[in-house]
Amino acid sequence: MNQQNEHLETLVEIRSLMERSSKFLSLSGLSGIAAGTIALIGVIVAHIYFEMEFFRLNMDDVRMVSEDDSAFRSTYIKWGLKPIPFLMLDGAIVLVLALGSGFYYSLRKAKKRGYSFWDNPAKRLLINISIPLVTGGLFALILMFQYDLVELIPSVTLIFYGLALVNGSKYTLDELRTLGLSEIVLGLVSTWFQSYVLLFWAIGFGVLHIIYGVLMHIKYDR
Repeated sequence: MNQQNEHLETLVEIRSLMERSSKFLSLSGLSGIAAGTIALIGVIVAHIYFEMEFFRLNMDDVRMVSEDDSAFRSTYIKWGLKPIPFLMLDGAIVLVLALGSGFYYSLRKAKKRGYSFWDNPAKRLLINISIPLVTGGLFALILMFQYDLVELIPSVTLIFYGLALVNGSKYTLDELRTLGLSEIVLGLVSTWFQSYVLLFWAIGFGVLHIIYGVLMHIKYDR
């Protein structure tokens, strides 16, 4: 009986080593919670800037004010920034803080469990996530500055972010794939409700991240 238990323990250890050599297991649920919270704060700041009623925003007004100073509307211009530059700055700050929190909590988890943080699975994860993210970012800039399709930017960011998560999920926790698919569906649905882009951003980058982070923290971190 003891010998059988030893064999089972050996198999479990071998399986664990194989997973650690092929997947990035240091991804922390707390990083998802932090990223979601930061995203919600960013959305709230944008909500205050535009003085919206239940996240409702007229994208034609945003485009007109951004292109023509003669169409000045005090409701939409605040803090010395036009709408488009403000949204870009707000999004950039959220992205940097979210990535920073993800790096911090994942590194802390790796040290706590004695894992190597910057190993081959981590590099493969970064590469496979970066390709859709960079592509989506460039595509969004083209839509904005070349074709003036501002209203499609939120949907594009959600869809390509979801594709990035799906693409990278095979190198980390399988649950990341579910989160990615949810982001893609949300992005597609948002194309039909362009006046509520910030609401979809809040759900996709905020609420879904927090739910995912809580579930992963309970399942893996604890």
